Amino acid sequence: MDISTLMVEQFTDIFRLGLLAGLIYTTERTRQQTGVLLPLIAGVVFVAVIIPSTMPRPDVSLWQAVAAGVAVNAVIVAVLWLAWQAISRARRS
Repeated sequence: MDISTLMVEQFTDIFRLGLLAGLIYTTERTRQQTGVLLPLIAGVVFVAVIIPSTMPRPDVSLWQAVAAGVAVNAVIVAVLWLAWQAISRARRS
């Protein structure tokens, strides 16, 4: 499997999207106690490792799936975080 196909599959994985949406929600709710950057980075890496570890694909190595997952997760988290911030600012004004 080539890397572009792997990344498209990861972008459209509803389980991954749900975990990352939960990460954004939890980070926003606990930002006073834990901050923002470290929990987001830890969550991105955790999701990138846990999904291919528990649901491996025989045609993709674990490290290739994790590396692609980190990149995909970072993009998804950035988009979700920006959307959350835009919605929060719209509600305040």
